[in-house]
Amino acid sequence: MHVDMNAFFAAVEQQSSPALRGRPIAVTGSEQRSVILTASYEARAFGVKTGMTRFEAFERCPQLVLVPANNRLYTHVSTEIMAMLQDYTPLVEVFSIDEAFLDLSGSLRLFNGAERIAYLIKSRIRARFGITCSVGIAPNKLLAKLASEQNKPDGLTVFRPAEIPALLEKMPIQELCGVGRRLGRQLQGLGILTCGQLARFPLAVLRRKYGLVGDKLQAMARGLDPSPVVPAERSAPIKSVGHSRTLRDDLVDRQAICAFLLQLAEMVGRRARRYQVSGRVVTLTVRYANFATLSRQQVQGDYLAGSEDIYRASMQILDNLVLDQPVRLLGVRLSDLRFKTGQLPLFPAERRQYLLTEARDCVNDRYGDFTVMFGSLLEQRGKGSHVISPAWRPQGVRNVAVQ
Repeated sequence: MHVDMNAFFAAVEQQSSPALRGRPIAVTGSEQRSVILTASYEARAFGVKTGMTRFEAFERCPQLVLVPANNRLYTHVSTEIMAMLQDYTPLVEVFSIDEAFLDLSGSLRLFNGAERIAYLIKSRIRARFGITCSVGIAPNKLLAKLASEQNKPDGLTVFRPAEIPALLEKMPIQELCGVGRRLGRQLQGLGILTCGQLARFPLAVLRRKYGLVGDKLQAMARGLDPSPVVPAERSAPIKSVGHSRTLRDDLVDRQAICAFLLQLAEMVGRRARRYQVSGRVVTLTVRYANFATLSRQQVQGDYLAGSEDIYRASMQILDNLVLDQPVRLLGVRLSDLRFKTGQLPLFPAERRQYLLTEARDCVNDRYGDFTVMFGSLLEQRGKGSHVISPAWRPQGVRNVAVQ
């Protein structure tokens, strides 16, 4: 089963504020330059879509109401919904903040079938939060997600095994999860428009063009997907910890850029320390005003988790770059991770720094991020676009503290 919340952010806003119900609204980030994160179905009727700029959205819907994102509310509701889903099976894989996969193999007899489970979930979510979801039921994750897209909003679609070949025969390839706009254009260049055509296309040609991905593409077109539903406790170890931020204004001033890098280094370091990991590779990402993006990484001599160490490594990378345009976005990532031991640093100066950082983290854990901060960050408080990462999860290393 795939459970997908309908226009999640916008629906939560409309439910929490009755004055917004029935009106075309769009949720945006906290800054003027943020794009549309989610549009209500009333706004979608005018052509407002996720990813549009505010200007584009108002062109299509002049009466559009913009609502600043309330990330704490969305993550709270999502966490409650994901916990609710576990009442029906322990095998729940959170796919994003507003969707999840459920393996119902062991629950069908207990709840008298998958469709009844779907009705129970839909009615409980509506009663508890006043919002709707679309549910897809199928033999595997690929088809379940495809099914949930068919009858939005508030839909329930079942793909039965005998019906799948006919359903896929004329299904556009872009509707398959994992086939984006660019790959779709490439396949169309080969004369492949539907899943049926992709399923019959010579595999040797696909392999020559896409390698092993060619095999996967043809399997997807036939409705085959062996991937299991993986709950959080069984998921693969996290490979990196990172944060990126779209800046309020394009920056050319080095001091301002450095201040944002320190802020990002603190956010990365906080998460790394919280989950007892350290990393040896630091990556800096810079996006220019024209959306050209570059990433550079540096391997460190030792494993890092301290914010200051991550910041210094980021600055070393920045010092080797020639920023020939204003900067729109900055990102810092720590990778090649390992779990830390509980041993204190050996030397007094390092031990003192470790204990100071630990004390700062304790205060921030209790009273909120950046309650205690570096003095140079005082002017940065609240700046930047606070958008929930697609990698957000309700628990574990991906449970990012949102603003």
